[in-house]
Amino acid sequence: MTDFKRSDITLANWRSAPFSQWAFQNVSEIVPSAVIPAKGLSEESPLNLGGLEDLQVTGIAGAGQSLKEFLTASETDELVVMRDGRTVAEWSAGHSNPARPHIIFSVSKSLTALLAGILAGKGLLSFSKRVVDYVPEVAGSAYADASVQQLFDMEISVDFVEDYLDTSGGFDRYRRATGWNPDRPESPAPDLKGFICSIGKGGWQHGEKHAYRSPNTDLAGIVLERAAGGRLATLFSEHLWQAMGARSNAMITVDRVGTARAAGGMSATARDLALTGELVRKQGAGLIPQSFVDDLWTGGSRDAWKNGDQTTLFPDGSYRNYWYETGAGELAAIGIHGQWIWVDPASQTVIVKLSSQALPVDAVLDQAIVGVLRQVSRATSL
Repeated sequence: MTDFKRSDITLANWRSAPFSQWAFQNVSEIVPSAVIPAKGLSEESPLNLGGLEDLQVTGIAGAGQSLKEFLTASETDELVVMRDGRTVAEWSAGHSNPARPHIIFSVSKSLTALLAGILAGKGLLSFSKRVVDYVPEVAGSAYADASVQQLFDMEISVDFVEDYLDTSGGFDRYRRATGWNPDRPESPAPDLKGFICSIGKGGWQHGEKHAYRSPNTDLAGIVLERAAGGRLATLFSEHLWQAMGARSNAMITVDRVGTARAAGGMSATARDLALTGELVRKQGAGLIPQSFVDDLWTGGSRDAWKNGDQTTLFPDGSYRNYWYETGAGELAAIGIHGQWIWVDPASQTVIVKLSSQALPVDAVLDQAIVGVLRQVSRATSL
């Protein structure tokens, strides 16, 4: 921390620059968090960009610049590049610590889906069942007649607006329910499950369009807990984190009664996230059912994607089990404020980019990042 003290960082400002540079790697000091234990720590190689040191990329606004210049300009905290399962390049900003878990926001959704795939492969979860079969409390809500698969594909009709900058409406109330924002004594929010069960249905039918709404994944986390009979942090640790050989503990934020924020509350190191991307690149590597990973590439319903609200991100892409299929041969897990896992089987490359971007969503910067991720994937110097 340079221009501010720890005491300056509060529940009201922790996602705002410049405080986010520190807060995004220390979320557990601000929001109650459950630990996702790894097996143990291991020695790490020194950080360097390796063969990418001299790579020139087309950066923001089409400007040519070095990869390092782009990383700085795009407010990157951590970068890890793997090629054929081997870490070939790393970079860390001066204020960042690669050994500390970094919040990954909606990349949490994609990891939740991988856990779901593992549980389904073990016969503990069925995507064809209704959500209400696992969580009876959703009867009477938007989710009462939805399937688990629709939940994981973001094809649920809900009367809810995903507005990250909301300070007084439904999204603010949602964030207060998660424990991410200070509550309002004059209008207190319920706990997270109570909030989800209060959401009504939207003006369309489930399955008609892709509607990106974060409460869907928080409910998916509850579904997994009910299906497998354990808390989400424990399930992650037992079935994914330790099984894949994660080097560091991860964390996930919880609300005031301990419900995990599966939609965006996980923190992990870039190095461990690269391992999860490598699982996907290797078709599950014997841990995640290959059929589940193969299905990510189908992208779910193309019609629902084209009718949805994210088509400008990947016009020819689609969405399946909380992963983006780009339409050009890659898969991506994406979180606000600049969090990415990029999987490119053609070049055997996995890239993790963690950031503390000032804006939650920056469509122009997103397109520049996609372009740079593709240039890094195709770099022959690796």
